[in-house]
Amino acid sequence: MPTAGQSTIICGPSVQAPRRSAAEMEVRIMATKTTRRSFLGATAATVAAAQNTQVIPGFDQTRTEVDQSQVWQPYTDRKIRFGLVGYGYCKFAAEFEFQNHPNVEVVAVSDLFPDRCEALAKHVKCSKTYPSLEEMVKDDSIEAIFVATDAPSHARHCIEVLNHGKHVCTAVPAFWGDIEDAWRLLECVKKNRGLVYAMFETSVFHDDLYAMEKLYAANVFGNVVYCEGEYCHPRQLGTSLPSYKDWRKNGTPMWYPTHATAYYVGVTHDSLVEVSCMGTAPFDKSLRKPNAIGNVFTSEVGLFRTRKGGLCRFVVCYSQGEYLEAGRLRGEYAGYDWHNGRLKDGFVGDAEGKRRLAEARAKGLNTKKYALPPGVKPGGHGGSHGYLGHDFVDAILRNRKPKVDIIDALNMTVPGYYAHLSAMKDGENIKIPQFSL
Repeated sequence: MPTAGQSTIICGPSVQAPRRSAAEMEVRIMATKTTRRSFLGATAATVAAAQNTQVIPGFDQTRTEVDQSQVWQPYTDRKIRFGLVGYGYCKFAAEFEFQNHPNVEVVAVSDLFPDRCEALAKHVKCSKTYPSLEEMVKDDSIEAIFVATDAPSHARHCIEVLNHGKHVCTAVPAFWGDIEDAWRLLECVKKNRGLVYAMFETSVFHDDLYAMEKLYAANVFGNVVYCEGEYCHPRQLGTSLPSYKDWRKNGTPMWYPTHATAYYVGVTHDSLVEVSCMGTAPFDKSLRKPNAIGNVFTSEVGLFRTRKGGLCRFVVCYSQGEYLEAGRLRGEYAGYDWHNGRLKDGFVGDAEGKRRLAEARAKGLNTKKYALPPGVKPGGHGGSHGYLGHDFVDAILRNRKPKVDIIDALNMTVPGYYAHLSAMKDGENIKIPQFSL
């Protein structure tokens, strides 16, 4: 495996562990000081007290553009037997419409906390419960599991599911903090090629990113010269959303980069190869207290080089201002920026760009999202939840790649890990490893 100073493409089944920089080793050691089940009761009380006090930013974004001329056509009447795991602060296990999908039967649910497990079972109308994912995976009747557990457990839990012969989809990010998890997850997916792995990055079904992906695939933009992606959360200094074992407090901004990096990776399905990143700490030096992994940055901004030679600026920012899961793109012949509100559909192009757009439309290009099955709602995060759930189900039924497969998932998540290493070294340029199946 390449270290922060290498960029070799790794595709073989057998990889040697890298020698790590002192900065990497310090982050890894600090990140492994606590265990998943420690302080269970205290965490439960903390999170329970914070539940349902406000609408979580992002969950209220339900406006979405759908091609009204389309009607969903069933592919098969087969029902996939699903297990759902994780009903914490965001209640994510029930957010992606599996319980309403005509090709799904939710047969089991799980959460470490009995009251949450009971609430999840009631919400999705399921009678079978398990006290943990580790117990659920032993149920041979289950075909697929949605992992909506704490971020530090995502990779480990997905590996557990795949190794028990089940398809798996996971909330973001693909891994949290331990770069070895990225390589372990990739090797597990390779070993289980007959199973579908998907990461539920919500931005890929935002109306603008969905349109950008279609335009890029039709070669309307040409090469991407510059791209921006922003995940900006208006939070008070020193606060975060409640989380299991306070994992949200004990990381770094760039360990949760996918809402931003999706605006390049989700559009092009290509990779980022190097990064220079800077971080901002509290301006009051008395408040610069390192968290459990030694981080003091509240926001991080990275400049990334793409594999094809373009540039991207990605921001993960916790400060006051507008809540953003947004991005924009500038290509050789056209660009796209819907968020600023000045453009009807976000598209701007020169004569060649407009000619390419007209040609693509004449060939059938449609940049609006397709119809969902009856009863499946688009949901939150820009009308993405129902689409991600349906895409995963459809990928299983048709034996195809999901919207965000293992390579896209790692290409969205891993650059943030190296961006933080760069920020720890005051913006030093660092190579990002490349992945392939």
